[in-house]
Amino acid sequence: MYAFFEEEGTYKAGRVLSATDTACQIELASGKRSKVKRSAIVLEFIKPDAEALMREAMQEAEGIDLDFLYELLPQEEFGALDFASEYFGGVPSVQQQAGFILKLHSVPHYFHRKGKGRYKPAPPETLKAAQAAIEKKKLLEARQLQMIEEIKAGQMPSEILAVMPTLLFNPDKNSIAFKALSAASLALNVHPARLAVERGALKSAYDLHMQRFLHEMFPKGAQHTDLTLPSLPPLPLAAVQAFSIDDIETTEIDDAFSVQMQPEGKAIIGIHIAAPALAIFPGDAIDKASRERMSTVYMPGDKITMLPDNIVQAFTLQAGRAMPALSLYCLVQADGSLQSTETRIETVPIAANLRYNLLDDVVTENSLETALGDYPFARELAVLWKLALWASKERDKFRGKPENNNRTDFNFYVDWGSTQNKNVETDANAATVRIETRKRGAPLDRIVSELMILANSTWAKALHQASLPAVFRSQTMGRVRMSTHAAVHEAMGVAQYAWCTSPLRRYSDLVNQRQLLALIEHGAVAALKAPYKPKDADLFAVISAFDAQYSSYADFQSQMERYWCLRWLAQEKVQQAQAIIIKEDLVRLVAIPLYLKLPGLPQGARGRAVKIEILRFDEIDLSVEARFLSEVDGQATVSSEELPDIEVSSPAIDAVLLPEIENETP
Repeated sequence: MYAFFEEEGTYKAGRVLSATDTACQIELASGKRSKVKRSAIVLEFIKPDAEALMREAMQEAEGIDLDFLYELLPQEEFGALDFASEYFGGVPSVQQQAGFILKLHSVPHYFHRKGKGRYKPAPPETLKAAQAAIEKKKLLEARQLQMIEEIKAGQMPSEILAVMPTLLFNPDKNSIAFKALSAASLALNVHPARLAVERGALKSAYDLHMQRFLHEMFPKGAQHTDLTLPSLPPLPLAAVQAFSIDDIETTEIDDAFSVQMQPEGKAIIGIHIAAPALAIFPGDAIDKASRERMSTVYMPGDKITMLPDNIVQAFTLQAGRAMPALSLYCLVQADGSLQSTETRIETVPIAANLRYNLLDDVVTENSLETALGDYPFARELAVLWKLALWASKERDKFRGKPENNNRTDFNFYVDWGSTQNKNVETDANAATVRIETRKRGAPLDRIVSELMILANSTWAKALHQASLPAVFRSQTMGRVRMSTHAAVHEAMGVAQYAWCTSPLRRYSDLVNQRQLLALIEHGAVAALKAPYKPKDADLFAVISAFDAQYSSYADFQSQMERYWCLRWLAQEKVQQAQAIIIKEDLVRLVAIPLYLKLPGLPQGARGRAVKIEILRFDEIDLSVEARFLSEVDGQATVSSEELPDIEVSSPAIDAVLLPEIENETP
């Protein structure tokens, strides 16, 4: 005896092993045994066997005319076996009965299921909509197969182009675009992102890296919404002529300097910091926009600013304007030693914006020592140099050892062509990149860094002594931490440290500036009046969010620098190059900051120059393959102090993460 029954929504047939009044034990052709209730059994039969019945029933089902059946059956609920005879005529065979049920069960858009062997025809309008949907699905499936073949043939279908780059980073996995790209990627054994670049869905690997970052960190878009310019309180005008010192591409000019000569060789040096906290308050629209970003994002050839451009322009220390500033005035002795300091809120006239790129070659230690340099503000820069040297020696005393200022920095300059368009629509393959080296201890760099550190440590001390919480930075045992209370920063060589000098490009500095303004205005009762109180949960939240986002931005900047290093290799057609051994099998090219692993290096040769051959590199996964050729005879060994102390991470792309270096020059 065999039975045809329903189990878990499908119909099956098997041999009855045993039976009771309420249930049967049935064995399927696969050998699986099931206990089936009598109510689930639709047909019982002796011939054919179960396997043959299912095969022949399916053949019968395939021959049933659905449209004729729909017209034949009543529009109310019915039992399938009651109407099998009407369709087939006469007494239907067990195969026909089973086939009839299988057909009805397989087309729920024609016949709605109402229980074991019972169905009800769908209303005509419902059936029509369902048939249209099925037809549409068939067309989509056909188009999907066609798209897969197009991709294999080297084309990128328009449906995929229309949803790039979202398809890569936040896809609708039910769309035919996603399914086609995934299937083609699997068939070709090529990652979808690589297909997108190689087939032209993205203009270049640059677009891929940029769009991945933007989708992760700026899901709502990197463009600022229009925000109303804040009104500024009236401020006294400082009797100085200040000047800034920045890279030629800097637009967020946070800091400037002034020098007022005094009797007996003394001088009053002003360190002037842009003061957006005078008009941007916690919780207002501009604050929310800046807090959401936490920092300006820097990358070669472009940046994403923390503040909208019109807000930056309202506070940047641009030449020819008198700008609101938080000023630290330092009374300096003739030998450059600091005698006293005073902080003021005021409007500062900005006389000039000096640029490293134009002055680095002429502003030398000798010209600063003699104050006879032939460049703007030569006398003032000589006074700043004396204070910078004194401040550096004081930090060395605190630290117990001299600071290493011999390492080489690299500046990237990207020429996007005649339009100078720096957005992600630009084809980076048409851009040219220039990478220039610059010693970190260059005089102008040292002046700016030392005076920024002096301002940051001085204001951190003032906040600490007033028991005002802020975003302090500390370092012990090589680990940099951010917290609401001050602690020693060993690497900087100061007892307290807080970022305060870049409020246009770092939210932490904007927060700290608010606390400083409260201290200046309210003095001894500042702790009661300041925006952020001790153990303020909101301040802890700022620190946590800032730390995470700032680290992500730094990683992205390193990634894009690596990308432009690879573009430089292609642009300059580099096949062989000199490199410096960092440690073990890790080297850095001499000309550019490109790090890579190199098997076969001489042991114990840290700092030695070697000649390498570039075998291949990939701008998509940022990998580089090279081989060691030889040591470079006659090349001086680079001292350990000039080499970065780095650790290798992300082996897939040979990426290198550099430790944090406290350098106030962006």
